[in-house]
Amino acid sequence: MLRRTFLIAAATASAIALSACADMSSEPDIVDIAAGNKDFSTLVAAVSAAGLVETLKGDGPFTVFAPTNAAFAALPAGTVENLLKPGNKATLQGILTYHVVAGNVLAADVVHLKRATTVNGKDVHINVKGGSVYINKAKVVATDIIGSNGVIHVIDSVLLP
Repeated sequence: MLRRTFLIAAATASAIALSACADMSSEPDIVDIAAGNKDFSTLVAAVSAAGLVETLKGDGPFTVFAPTNAAFAALPAGTVENLLKPGNKATLQGILTYHVVAGNVLAADVVHLKRATTVNGKDVHINVKGGSVYINKAKVVATDIIGSNGVIHVIDSVLLP
């Protein structure tokens, strides 16, 4: 009886270990990547307040132009706090979906584009100047952060539709 209990416990421990390994080997999605980076805490809070977490954890693929905390801090005083209020959810959704393009658009592709239509329905303009890529007036400062459902490009300012 003791041997049987030990074997059951060992089998259960093995199953738990295999399950944990499977979870660790799966690639994080774009929300997980942003949530795991302290430089995106304001963006993550905004995505949550806008009710877009489940959407951005979906199959995608999505290309996200992700503003850093510094980009949000550069907005006029009180702007972020105001946008995070429940009464401004639709406005916040409009701004955040202006940062998302359907499909995987890698850096090598972006440099050949002049514009892209966002999930918001409005176009962003893409320019290459002096070896740097700009989305509207936001400079792309890091590219091709790949997730299981898309790609993130980091930008230095918030895009406003």
